[in-house]
Amino acid sequence: MSPGSTATGKRAARRSLSRDVRLFWCASASDALGTQASGVVLPLLLLGLGHSAAVVGLVAGVSTAAGLLLAPLAAVPADRGARKPVMFWSATVSALAMAGVTVAVAAGSPPLALLLGAVLLERFSTAVYEAAAAGTVAMIVPPADCPRVVAGLAAGDQGALILGPALGGALYQAARALPFLADAVSYAVAAGCVRALSSDLRPQGPRGAGSGVDGEADRDHGRAAAPDPRSHPARRIRDELGAGLALVRTSPLLRLVLTWSATVNGVIVALYYGAVFTLQKGGHGGGPMGLVLALSGAAGLVGSLAAPRIAGRIGAARLLVTVTWLLVPLAAALATADGPWMYGALFGVFCLLMPLVGVVLQSRALQETPPGLQARTAAVLTSAVGGSAALAPVLAGVCATRVGTAAPAVVCAAVLAALAWRTTVVRSRLAAVTA
Repeated sequence: MSPGSTATGKRAARRSLSRDVRLFWCASASDALGTQASGVVLPLLLLGLGHSAAVVGLVAGVSTAAGLLLAPLAAVPADRGARKPVMFWSATVSALAMAGVTVAVAAGSPPLALLLGAVLLERFSTAVYEAAAAGTVAMIVPPADCPRVVAGLAAGDQGALILGPALGGALYQAARALPFLADAVSYAVAAGCVRALSSDLRPQGPRGAGSGVDGEADRDHGRAAAPDPRSHPARRIRDELGAGLALVRTSPLLRLVLTWSATVNGVIVALYYGAVFTLQKGGHGGGPMGLVLALSGAAGLVGSLAAPRIAGRIGAARLLVTVTWLLVPLAAALATADGPWMYGALFGVFCLLMPLVGVVLQSRALQETPPGLQARTAAVLTSAVGGSAALAPVLAGVCATRVGTAAPAVVCAAVLAALAWRTTVVRSRLAAVTA
């Protein structure tokens, strides 16, 4: 093959990868925007139909638990080579579920069973999509570009957090069914983008999707992740499901990602609910919390975009330790906040700092994980973060009820101080595993 043909082939491959990155970003951002738009008005719809706050909480809790339970199961076929079909069909099912909600709401007052069934189906399908999508970045970009692409995806999520609730509220004011129609369209867009990807997203295939290893190494990883076919079927299933957890347990970097992400995300959720309790006690309505969320989303967007450049200048290990210590006084200061503007400012700084570390750790985790274990490893990390986020409101409510509305912030500051001390102690090892 001539040098000219080789250069032309490389340029074509780069254009194909760049196109896949744009398509995957559009799928992720569209999905997030639609979910935010419908999610913010679903409680309003249920309350407007005459259901109690307990029912609203039950729907939210059951749907969250369903996603946490299903993600590890869906991760196995994704890692076995069915990532792209699983993503496409799960997004399609989600679109159909939200289309059903749209029709039911537009027709009048849908029964609770119908709404709950559609929401659960959408949550199941979304959990499957998210589990399958995990690790896609490692398949379509070179390792050196992972931080930049991960930062772009995080920025898309933060942008959806800013625009989604406002869009959902405006559509709900026009017609109750419109936010759910927007969510259905967003899932359809995501399915179309996934279908248009040029890569088949199979981890055992030859390099070209940017997995960071050559084709032979991919096949080796696939064999290492596969269970012994001679073993008992129940043991094979257990090994398949537990492969991601086993990798996390043996990898210092992945253990770090799990500990830091689960702790900090649980803390921010607990702080948010502490702010809700304080503002409600002070007579503030839903508007101030919207202000807090908007400021937090905007700050998170800036932090996500700046993360790769700042990490490149400071170094990942130093950035991790510095940011973790900076979060401690911010959490403590929230114990003394009493107005929406102060809460917005403090949450804004908090959400500005979090992505600086989160983006770096996520991109390092993608590079650390073999292609054949991307989805299962991500499911373990996601379940840990989701579990802490689900537990945080309960603990915040108990602290606020028994001690006072400032208690959640005090407890969170203590938890962050312990995390910061831990990262400082192992800083020398952090420099090695984040290099």
